[in-house]
Amino acid sequence: MKVNKKKIFRWAKLIILIYAVVGIAIYWLQELILFRPEALARKHKYAFTDKHREMDLPLDDQSTINIIQFSCPDSVPRGVVLYFHGNRKNIGWYARYAKNFTKNGWEVWMLDYPGYGKSTGRFTEQRLYDYAEQLYKLARARYDADHVIIYGKSMGTGIAAQLASHRSCRRVILETPYYSFTSLASHYFPLYPVSQMMKYKIPTYEYLQLVSAPISVLHGTDDGVIPYSNSVRLREVLKPTDEFITIDGGSHNDLDDFPLFHQKLDSLLMK
Repeated sequence: MKVNKKKIFRWAKLIILIYAVVGIAIYWLQELILFRPEALARKHKYAFTDKHREMDLPLDDQSTINIIQFSCPDSVPRGVVLYFHGNRKNIGWYARYAKNFTKNGWEVWMLDYPGYGKSTGRFTEQRLYDYAEQLYKLARARYDADHVIIYGKSMGTGIAAQLASHRSCRRVILETPYYSFTSLASHYFPLYPVSQMMKYKIPTYEYLQLVSAPISVLHGTDDGVIPYSNSVRLREVLKPTDEFITIDGGSHNDLDDFPLFHQKLDSLLMK
């Protein structure tokens, strides 16, 4: 059988072209791929039924952090949960989870990242850490470190881990975390050198090795966004006293529907 070298060469060029175009798209569009913010007008009024207080915390001339502080029913709260949410929309999408904490006597403070909700400023990895730092300082003005829980969901788990790596707290709870942004990108784009292409690294595994507080991880086995296999790699950096809680059948956004999730979370909040 005669080999058509010209045809093979044309196919090779096409494959290389497609590979290059997809790689360029990944690099230049990674913010659109990774982050799905929904901005809100300054005059927007949240219709939360839970008791809450909204505040704006200026960081600099161009950056303002919008924060919602959900109050617990008790007159004297046990402390505060600093809640770092995922990559979608804004606080309005995650406010429904506040009751998981307030019913157990904990206030919940949620912030929006730059470009999310009413928060403003330039979006960078360092800015995510800076915003978290300011929320922590605000909490420490009212509570001792032993009354502060750092909680991260999805994208927010890496931010929570970074904060806890250098700030004291009572406990760190991570819901559907990732090993790192680069490892997650490698899962979706295995043929590309994503470690060199990614502008955002967020190495959760590095930060967790520096956390002295107890760490609890909750992840579902059917997570189609952040694979369970990516999260389970964090076991290798957890302390012997930390725990990795597997929710069988749980996916990325439905752990709140599982009794085991609430049993574990209630237990952690009451310790």
